[in-house]
Amino acid sequence: MTTAALVLAAGGGSRFGRETSKLLVPFRGRALVSWAVGAALDAGLDETVVVMGAVDVAAAVPPGVTLLHNEAWVTGLASSLRVGVDWCERRSHASVVVGLGDQPLVPSEAWRAVAGSTGAPVVVATYSGRRRNPVKLDSSVWSLLPVTGDEGARALMASRPALVSEVACPGDPADIDTVEDLRTWS
Repeated sequence: MTTAALVLAAGGGSRFGRETSKLLVPFRGRALVSWAVGAALDAGLDETVVVMGAVDVAAAVPPGVTLLHNEAWVTGLASSLRVGVDWCERRSHASVVVGLGDQPLVPSEAWRAVAGSTGAPVVVATYSGRRRNPVKLDSSVWSLLPVTGDEGARALMASRPALVSEVACPGDPADIDTVEDLRTWS
């Protein structure tokens, strides 16, 4: 049974308000997206996958990472999740741990803790009691994920709470959505 790490990095970052993609702006000395991808890769799961869309992030991703492109990225996060999950299904992974490319302070320990939990088909990281990414999705729930819109596992967790367990994780799940967020967390 194998588990893939899946980093969603396809959005246009419209709230960031710059010509440069937020995923490629420098954060603590390197591209923002490289922090999330590095943590996912360092977690040591069976495969690390990045779904990109609005911006080509290949230059910020280390060798050994599978890069996928979501042509429909503008339709919302659900389409990027679907691209990644479909890939993982074709590769016969039993589960996928999903994180976001704009959360640079989620460490590899959080990815490993979520990946290693067997409490339920959906396992979500918590930080000070708040649910955030990464989220582990067993293949048994992939067909229940939304295929449109800007929600992924959150919609599944809301509609099927009995399928969900939580794992307390280290780190900080702060999203870098705006230039102000970048200043605050840098």
